[in-house]
Amino acid sequence: MESSRDDFIIAIRSAFLKKGTKQRFSLLSLIFFSIIFLILGSLNFKAINYVKIGIKEIVYRSSFIVSSPENFIKDNYLLVQNHLNLYKENEKNKSELASLISKDLLNKFIILENKRLKKIIDDYLVKSNTIIAKVLSDKGSPFLKSIIINKGSKHNINLGMVAMDGAYLVGKVVEVNYFSSRILLLSDLNSKIPVIVEPNEVFSILSGTGEAYGVIQYSKKYEDIKSESIIYTSGAGSLFKAGIPIGRINSNYLSEEKKVEFFSDFSQLKFVKIVSFLKDEIE
Repeated sequence: MESSRDDFIIAIRSAFLKKGTKQRFSLLSLIFFSIIFLILGSLNFKAINYVKIGIKEIVYRSSFIVSSPENFIKDNYLLVQNHLNLYKENEKNKSELASLISKDLLNKFIILENKRLKKIIDDYLVKSNTIIAKVLSDKGSPFLKSIIINKGSKHNINLGMVAMDGAYLVGKVVEVNYFSSRILLLSDLNSKIPVIVEPNEVFSILSGTGEAYGVIQYSKKYEDIKSESIIYTSGAGSLFKAGIPIGRINSNYLSEEKKVEFFSDFSQLKFVKIVSFLKDEIE
């Protein structure tokens, strides 16, 4: 009887000594401990609360310490990436700057050459004076398209000066009083100015129609004027400086006339620039 009892005890001990049994026993112990810990924590035992706080502090501190190398590597990787991106951007900017410098030098040469050529042909006008004027009234009728401005001879306004809306031509001064002046708009029936149509370099005359558009007339290369072509002053007759933008050929009109849509809306003019052009003394 004693022998069988000892055999039973030895069998139990050997079973508990097995690795798998040890793991199960440890797992069960951990489960029981966790359940007891949660139950005691729900009862608000101070000792359990202190233990929970201590465990949280240990976990938080440990996670911070453990994650420090990873964060260090990550931050340095991003720093290197930003440095590489900045280097590439700097190289790109240096290349673009060199290209812009070369273009600027070429433009300066072209401008100087253009001035020399204009001097040869006696056509080298430059802007000499600009006066900002307010539009007082709009004299609109079926036969007359003009505006009245609040500047006159007292402000050095003279006949023939150019009226512009920003960079666009809108008309010229045709009447000067002491405190006011009248500007004939390009849309007036009496307005006829020499122009050049680009890109095909067609010289022509832009005539007003009394409407919100003009028409191209008296051109020897009428068929070369294409839709969306840009209209500039040609400088012929020394009436206007060459190269002032006016409008573009409108393809929406169905008629065979080459109708020009003005860049500026004459019905919305509030202020205009009155500009005079003089010959530039080229050194």
